[in-house]
Amino acid sequence: MAQKPSIPKGTRDFSPVEMAKRNYIFNTIRDVYHLYGFQQIETPAMENLSTLMGKYGDEGDKLLFKILNSGDCFSDLTDEELLEKNPGKFAAKACEKGLRYDLTVPFARFVVQHRNEISFPFKRYQIQPVWRADRPQKGRYREFYQCDADVVGSDSLLNEVELLQIMDEVYRRFGIRVCIKINNRKILSGISEIIGEAERIVDITVAIDKLDKIGLENVNEELRSKGLSEQAIAQLQPIISLQGNNFEKINVLKDVLKTSATGLKGVEEITYILEQIAPLSLTSTVELDLTLARGLSYYTGAIFEVKALDVEIGSITGGGRYDNLTGVFGLDGVSGVGISFGADRIYDVLNQLDLYPADSQKSTQLMFVNFGEKEAAYLLPHISKIRQAGIRTEIYPEAVKMKKQMSYADTKNIPFVALVGETEMENGFINLKNMITGDQKQVSFEELIDQLK
Repeated sequence: MAQKPSIPKGTRDFSPVEMAKRNYIFNTIRDVYHLYGFQQIETPAMENLSTLMGKYGDEGDKLLFKILNSGDCFSDLTDEELLEKNPGKFAAKACEKGLRYDLTVPFARFVVQHRNEISFPFKRYQIQPVWRADRPQKGRYREFYQCDADVVGSDSLLNEVELLQIMDEVYRRFGIRVCIKINNRKILSGISEIIGEAERIVDITVAIDKLDKIGLENVNEELRSKGLSEQAIAQLQPIISLQGNNFEKINVLKDVLKTSATGLKGVEEITYILEQIAPLSLTSTVELDLTLARGLSYYTGAIFEVKALDVEIGSITGGGRYDNLTGVFGLDGVSGVGISFGADRIYDVLNQLDLYPADSQKSTQLMFVNFGEKEAAYLLPHISKIRQAGIRTEIYPEAVKMKKQMSYADTKNIPFVALVGETEMENGFINLKNMITGDQKQVSFEELIDQLK
């Protein structure tokens, strides 16, 4: 017996109905990106490992899918190295490429590689799949799409303001209630300085970024395991538990961080962003959240994360400023800021809340019943005109029993079925059946187009 086919854990097949929903997501995001002047690019699914490694921190490097070299991937390995069974050493010699982990690092590589062909500031968007060797769970997949928008070559905080507007507009169009959380890595650096643990900024940010997932006690335990003193951990508690509205929090931070120039710079940047969005009447709540850290090591300024308010699921959008990212590819002094919509999580949220508009399916609107070769030949020119009018139309390919053809229309949720036999051909009209109400009437081809258009 043949083995039952399957797909890898953490991946999914999508039916035509599901793809229609996903395309609604992609097209909505794409339309908003276009409103703000972003242009689309694409990069390869696989990158050189030298491009990817070391850009996501130790945790991110472990989640990279590595691709075995073509041909004899063992040729550069000694017998001793094979017997050692060290995954890291094996991958270093047997793998030169990997699947992209996100779209930001490949974008940075793209900017450096094509710097003489693009003009700055460069506003790009990219909608493509990424891969992570993570443990699959609800809302977390090994293969998933990201929908990124980035601006490079500009230090202006107006870019952050516009990215907040983009996030707000996308979720307004989807009808999803969200909270946009915002923080600044400079503030986190300042906090690390004043508690005397500046050299452990990465450990601190990685730990507190998990607060929502593992709770305060486990965060503190992780900080202890990284070598933070009890005094430093105690100093951290009131800061990460800070309450009040955004500007009340800012006023407290100005006092707490008064001895840290870096921290105060972060407060200044956050203040500017919040002041600029205040008169814009955003639909979404924007909240300054000091526990927001975004564990990826390349963020240097403002950071963003979006949480859905009516569904329990992880972050559905994230991003921030990464001033020094292109420097690792030999292009210094190019500032960048961007966001990434998690299309797969948005898909799950829209499904749970049943927020897809009725016309998002883009399915067939009209089907012609096939009575035979003569009738089909008569209909083809008419069907062509109907399609030119923008009406999604098909003709059943075989002249089989009426019951089978009508069943097909039912299965595809086609709202109208047209019947054209010898009598209709002689008189130039159509019997048009409404599959929802069951009503049937005679119309001309022109009337049909007017009605369905």
